[in-house]
Amino acid sequence: MKEGKSGVMQEQGADLMEKAAKMMLDYNQATGCSICIYNSDCMPQLTNITGNFSPERTICPFCAKFRECGQNAFPCHEMHVNAIKEANKRGGSHIYACEMGLQFWTSPIYTEGSFSGAVRGSGFLKECKKTVDIFLNANDTHVMCNNEITQDEFKERVNSIPEADGEKVQSLAEMMQLCAESLSSGSTDYHEILKRRTEQQEAITAIIGELEKKYPENAEKPGYSLEKEKLFMSTLRNCDPAETKKQLNELLAMLFFSNPGQFKYIQLRITELVVLISRIEVSPGKGVNLSMEANSQSLKQVQEAKTIEELTDILHIMVDRVLNIISSFRGIPHAAALRKAESFILENYTRKISLKEIAAVAGLSPPYFSTIFKEEMGENLSKYLNRLRVEKASRLLLETEMSLSEIATCCCFEDQSWFSKIFKAYTGISPGKYRNQGGGIIRDISDNNLSQAFRKTLK
Repeated sequence: MKEGKSGVMQEQGADLMEKAAKMMLDYNQATGCSICIYNSDCMPQLTNITGNFSPERTICPFCAKFRECGQNAFPCHEMHVNAIKEANKRGGSHIYACEMGLQFWTSPIYTEGSFSGAVRGSGFLKECKKTVDIFLNANDTHVMCNNEITQDEFKERVNSIPEADGEKVQSLAEMMQLCAESLSSGSTDYHEILKRRTEQQEAITAIIGELEKKYPENAEKPGYSLEKEKLFMSTLRNCDPAETKKQLNELLAMLFFSNPGQFKYIQLRITELVVLISRIEVSPGKGVNLSMEANSQSLKQVQEAKTIEELTDILHIMVDRVLNIISSFRGIPHAAALRKAESFILENYTRKISLKEIAAVAGLSPPYFSTIFKEEMGENLSKYLNRLRVEKASRLLLETEMSLSEIATCCCFEDQSWFSKIFKAYTGISPGKYRNQGGGIIRDISDNNLSQAFRKTLK
């Protein structure tokens, strides 16, 4: 049985690598960047997909790090593995650079919630000439270049690689993240779970940092604050999402700071918090309480949790659910917040806008806004933004003589190739063909929840 299971896993791994190779070829064609694919052991599986700029062939073999790794090893392999681990921890893309200033970005792939590989891109230098001059001055040219090319030739090769600002590299990383998410299977929300947990821990870590300044190493720690707990429960009852999350993070930060390494004690305290939250009246005076089944599930999850990150996430999810229920029972409309967000999105969707930015306009915390947005709209924010941009592009294709590259820029797509891929993914037809046939009749896409305005343009 074990051998059979192992065989199935190997077959699945081979299929995943094949799919990843095909998708990364598309990514390479769309962006011109160099690509590498890694398996679940963080070993490179495909390294020969190179774009317009191929630093791995142009300069990497002549870098001192290549000699340190050995001629038969992959340059800077340890650096790339550490970056993949960081991306895996965050559940999203990670951008980094080598000491030469060559920029990389990587995103993890998951199967059934387990890490199963990663994809990596490169192709640009940051502050190219300045970085290279510093590097050359700090390294012996003979060692660095393996005595195969001169310093001037090495400089020329480096200077042939284009520079890219942070915004461009961020866009390329986001595009790769979308590819990694589509390659993942069995747990479509796993990337989002890890991103959410990372954001939670970053918020709590920042508060712990302030506590460390306030309470030096030998000072008596504050312990668990019942006053802070009461304040948290009060803001929860008042259904104030932003303040509730703030108080919750402060309470958890004090708990973690005062009890380092005491997981069982922290688990017990969070169990008590779950019980307190479960007793809250969602409709005061009417005796309406939360679902016993949902509360029991939260308690079970707390008892089965293995990490601080899991415990924190369980509590945050429960608080989000409670806020949602309270607002529904008390008639607190989400419509007003969503109207503000919608107005802001419609005014700004042709530029890069983040969940955090939109949630701030709505007056809600990003996780809570994301939850109600998906509930009300039937899709997540990134898909909604893509649809708006495709809608606008479809109108420009029919009503203007703008080129495809001009439309791509106008609608906040990275470039023409990426615009074409996204447009076809949502409509089933390429932008050029759509324009040539005057809109035409394409496959039925009503199930994709495209807006009424967009469906009209397709008729």
